[in-house]
Amino acid sequence: MSDLLLASTNRGKQREFARLLDGLPGRLLFPQDLGLHDAVPEPHHTYAENATDKAVAFCRASGLPALADDSGLEVAALDWGPGVRTGRFGGDDVEDPVALLLERLQGVEDRRARMICWLALAVPGQGADPGVELFEGAMEGSVATEKRGKGGFGYDPVFVLPSGLTTAQLPEAEKDQVSHRGRAVAAALPRLRELLAPGP
Repeated sequence: MSDLLLASTNRGKQREFARLLDGLPGRLLFPQDLGLHDAVPEPHHTYAENATDKAVAFCRASGLPALADDSGLEVAALDWGPGVRTGRFGGDDVEDPVALLLERLQGVEDRRARMICWLALAVPGQGADPGVELFEGAMEGSVATEKRGKGGFGYDPVFVLPSGLTTAQLPEAEKDQVSHRGRAVAAALPRLRELLAPGP
């Protein structure tokens, strides 16, 4: 096997994973490369289950190993939410969930937060169900009082690292070393290299 399908149509994630997985043997493919556009529901209460569903669905649809992530922001003052609901924080009608987060935390002193990423790697097997392996990464920090920085995507402009910078203020290479997604990918890389290594 020399191709890996990233089970995401999110352009920001695609760019980030392209950097994080650069140098792997074989090709990194995206759903649009194969004409796949199906959205996979994320009904579960854990990142691992949501990531697994996405990886398995795209693995079955493509016949290729598929890597999916489910990630989220957890904020102490919001009872460690929104968590798995981060992508739908405030509901489907909210145009700017980052602005909503800042509004909800206005005047709040405890701004501790963390970003969590779970990766699921689904590999075609002999039976009907692909085999699935899981990898996790986390990043501790806090929520800023205003947006800072132009890099990244999603909540990057308001996620403050212990250094005092938001992840949107970091050069991409530095962000990739410390981010929740970067750490999850680092955990997965040995398995991915083994899986994608060219045969004898």
